[in-house]
Amino acid sequence: MNLLIILVILAAMLALAFAAFNYFGIKKLPEGTEKMSEIASAIRTGANAFIRYEYKVLLIVVLAVAVIMAIITTWHAAVALIIGAVMSACAGFVGMKVATYANIRVSNRARETRDIGKTVKVAFKGGSVMGLCVGGCALLGLFIVYMVFGVGLKQLDVTAASYENLLGLKFIPFVMTLSGYALGCSMVAMFNRVGGGIYTKAADMGADLVGKTEAHIPEDDPRNPATIADNVGDNVGDVAGLGSDLLESYVGAISSGIILAYHMFLQSQALNTGMSMELLQRCVLFPLLFVAVGLISCCIGIASLLFKKNMSKDPHKDLNGATYVAAGATVLLGLAVAFFLFRSADKAVLSNALGFTLGFASPWVAAAIGIVTGVLIGAFAEHYTSAEYEPTKRLAHASLEGPALTITQGMALGMKSCMAPCLLLGAAIIVAHAVSGMYGVAMAAMGMLSFVTATVSVDTYGPISDNAGGIAEMSGLDEDVRRITDTLDSVGNTTAAIGKGFAIGSGALAALALMISYLYSYNEAGTDLVLNIINPMTLAGAIVGGALPFLFSGVLIDAVAKAARKMVDEVRRQFREIPGILEGKAKPDYKTCIEISSKGAIGEMKFPSLLAIVVPVLCGFIFGAEFVGGLLIGSTICSIMIAIYTGNAGGAWDNGKKYIETGAIPGSGKGTPAHDAAVVGDTVGDPLKDTVGPCLDIFIKIMSTVSLVTVVVFNDFNLVSLFTRIFG
Repeated sequence: MNLLIILVILAAMLALAFAAFNYFGIKKLPEGTEKMSEIASAIRTGANAFIRYEYKVLLIVVLAVAVIMAIITTWHAAVALIIGAVMSACAGFVGMKVATYANIRVSNRARETRDIGKTVKVAFKGGSVMGLCVGGCALLGLFIVYMVFGVGLKQLDVTAASYENLLGLKFIPFVMTLSGYALGCSMVAMFNRVGGGIYTKAADMGADLVGKTEAHIPEDDPRNPATIADNVGDNVGDVAGLGSDLLESYVGAISSGIILAYHMFLQSQALNTGMSMELLQRCVLFPLLFVAVGLISCCIGIASLLFKKNMSKDPHKDLNGATYVAAGATVLLGLAVAFFLFRSADKAVLSNALGFTLGFASPWVAAAIGIVTGVLIGAFAEHYTSAEYEPTKRLAHASLEGPALTITQGMALGMKSCMAPCLLLGAAIIVAHAVSGMYGVAMAAMGMLSFVTATVSVDTYGPISDNAGGIAEMSGLDEDVRRITDTLDSVGNTTAAIGKGFAIGSGALAALALMISYLYSYNEAGTDLVLNIINPMTLAGAIVGGALPFLFSGVLIDAVAKAARKMVDEVRRQFREIPGILEGKAKPDYKTCIEISSKGAIGEMKFPSLLAIVVPVLCGFIFGAEFVGGLLIGSTICSIMIAIYTGNAGGAWDNGKKYIETGAIPGSGKGTPAHDAAVVGDTVGDPLKDTVGPCLDIFIKIMSTVSLVTVVVFNDFNLVSLFTRIFG
């Protein structure tokens, strides 16, 4: 059986080799003019400086948490946490690095060829390095954890809570180790998303509010001091942050299924439903092998675009084609994995122990449901955020009436857009559970992200194109070049909204699977898993949990606003005190703006990043496991709604602005009052779609993972229990 795991390392190595091939392929392309190289170098230097400083802060936090985990859980989990953090940090760093090389090559390809299809290929090749590193690094880390701890230290064979730590607490070894790995990935994702999100939006808002609406100069105009910082932010927030985010979602979805399998095995043993050790190992292997074939499928999908001879004039069509090839191949190969692993298993045991109602095909059907649900959620995100459809067109026309109606209609659009994805998620949970039990819900989450390499590649293409447009504008390239990069950027806004839909959808399903494992962790095996919502402690936890995402979101928006306010003041100061900037006779001070964004992001990211780790642990040690169970339910449900709302509203505001800029509304192009109103809407949406929304799926998974890791401790040792024992 262990020979099958070779497929995992082969898939990881294939992805990383393909990433290296594309990385060096990008670097071989010409950069263009000397002015373009100077601007790209400034962006690269700023991005490198920020990520290095952020990783220094992150290193301290990761090591501190690892020490605490070694004491209160197991040393294996602490080591796995460091492995997860390293893998996630490496993927984010490499992806950001290649983006700072790809952006100028995209501008230059547009300049040299004036061909949108050839330009798309360069942007997508750059994005594919990020996508391939996400899948490759995540699977490489899982392979290391599986082989070193699972096989080497024989943790796979231990199903009982038999490992006793320094405090005398007992754990299921492999479950705790895998939880540590997932938590390490989550911590890097949170810091990258929060830090990068604050950085990029502070710069973006500062550049837009003063440059566009006050000075009436174009976006990315070299006279605007905040433009370099804005472009740096695209790389640290929308590339490094995005990559770490979806790697964390990917690992969380896989881990939730494996962890749940162990708890279901113990339940089966207690209820005597016949689940064997061999069947448990097959349940552990299924998500690993499924995502391995998914990664291979993504390599095929990416290659189908990069080696395509005749590109269309519609970038969205070509990008969707690569994603659909990856998704389709994943579904087909995944069926072969399910057949190979479960075809010989006893149908009665599969049904009684795991809830498989369709025999060997049950987990595959659940995973396929996740894939279809993810695609449909993406389609709804596209419907609400793309300027090709009515909602965004109506929003753009609302700008004719001023900024107030622009914001009002954008809020309405975002709120209405929550309903369809939530119905899809609800249906996916019900059907996946009916087909394959709670294990099936975890497999649906895993399926939704099984082709994450393709979706991240498409998503990362967006900020690379955005940067390319900035370089084209600042270098003074002609309108034809900027028209190509603007088209690519507009498509990138929609692909980003689709990617965020995948992330929150899979996050919700994975959080549910982790929630079930959480309940298994502190209940006796064989007892019914019931979390009584009308229990006062659980209900109180749900209410507090429902408020947490609002607190988290508010802290993030406030952090962006503080940093943006400093940026606005600095841009105004330079316009006022440096003569000749607006006439193009003097060079702005880009460095000071970069420093403002860097200091603002680093200073403001610590509190919200630690909130998801500290709150469930603190509440657990005060109120106990039932309260934290309610906390997880309330925070998960509210996070889903807020993330969809903010992502779609922000994406629609952004594309509505771009719709006006194309001249689609007669008499309302750049510089008109309608455009000014649209810029205000876009600015309001910036921290929502690029800071709040993307961080919420990490928020709920960190809370679930931390709760799962520490529940064994706070279930017995909490103030309420102590008070009850003393006075009750």
